[in-house]
Amino acid sequence: MKFVHLSDLHLGKRVHEASMVEEQRYILEKITDIIGEEKPDAVVISGDIYDKVVPTEEAVKLFDEFLFKLSGMNTQTMIISGNHDSADRLSYANRLIAKSGIHIAGVYNGNVVPITLKDGFGDVNFYLLPFVKAFTVKHCFPDEEENIRTTGDAVRVAINRMNIDTAKRNILVAHQFVTGADRCDSEEISIGGADNIDAEVFECFDYVALGHIHGPQNVKGSEKIRYCGTPLKYSFSEVRHEKSVSVVEMGKKGELKVRTVPLVPLHDMKEIKGTYEYFMNNQNKDYNTVKDDFLHIILTDEDEILNAKRYLTEKYCNLLLLDYDNTRTRNYQTITTDDAVSTKTPLELFGELYEKQNGTSMSEDQTKYMEKLIEKIWEAGV
Repeated sequence: MKFVHLSDLHLGKRVHEASMVEEQRYILEKITDIIGEEKPDAVVISGDIYDKVVPTEEAVKLFDEFLFKLSGMNTQTMIISGNHDSADRLSYANRLIAKSGIHIAGVYNGNVVPITLKDGFGDVNFYLLPFVKAFTVKHCFPDEEENIRTTGDAVRVAINRMNIDTAKRNILVAHQFVTGADRCDSEEISIGGADNIDAEVFECFDYVALGHIHGPQNVKGSEKIRYCGTPLKYSFSEVRHEKSVSVVEMGKKGELKVRTVPLVPLHDMKEIKGTYEYFMNNQNKDYNTVKDDFLHIILTDEDEILNAKRYLTEKYCNLLLLDYDNTRTRNYQTITTDDAVSTKTPLELFGELYEKQNGTSMSEDQTKYMEKLIEKIWEAGV
């Protein structure tokens, strides 16, 4: 059994206000070529099809065109919704288009019925689990409410309710953040790591096709739990990523091989550093190789250059971001809360804020009230 693992297309994405639609159209054509060459039994897309809950007209047309091509390639396509997607919108007419081999699981309703494909070794079951939070699964299984306090609890309950036959080969398609995965700035970070789940919940699967994280990687060194990453760079924190699609081949149960096929973009994304004069006087030896790329230029001049971005953009047409690296910027201290945000619970963070503002800790009653209020906010999806 062979399938291609994709995720996080983020169609309609803008990077520093620059549209990525033409870049996305180009890379989807390259992906279509790869699928044509590989001739897989299935194509798996692990969420974040669109960049916005209400996608642009261009983005919808782009995805429609991609699906139409896939429908004619003698392969089954399996898609789930991610945290950037509207589950309801993505699910529109899903039962109708399933007849064309396009299977979309947008809305989680508690009933995950596997899509079963066959090869010479028997059945391969694909379980499509859309992006979920605790309140999503609680709504489907009110009898489990006491057991579901975190997203990890929710995913565990959702998997337990799938009634998986572990004697067969089973694949999970999911869009969650697994603890230990390497993040970058282009991904959403939940307060206190509230959406984190442990890799142990996937024990019963032979491969877990994950979406959500933009850098391709195996989770905790396990080849069977994998983020394939985005097909394009969507942030300057991703400039060192090597984008690709993952090709997964399964033999009999226990046999798994994963390889990557590189994706070369229409325009690359790079960070370059030097003085204003260096860039403007054609002293940049790499000028011809970077002039059309999406650029983050970092000026090392001690004095700020008036209208620097305007003039630099005349030479570097895809300059998206301009910064300085000099004595002033290096000495400027900023307060960052990334570590606190990713390691502490929302209640702990609020408690620290309360204590700093009031000079005393919250009372037991106040703590209980805030705990209930935070839970309501999560359930409302705010």
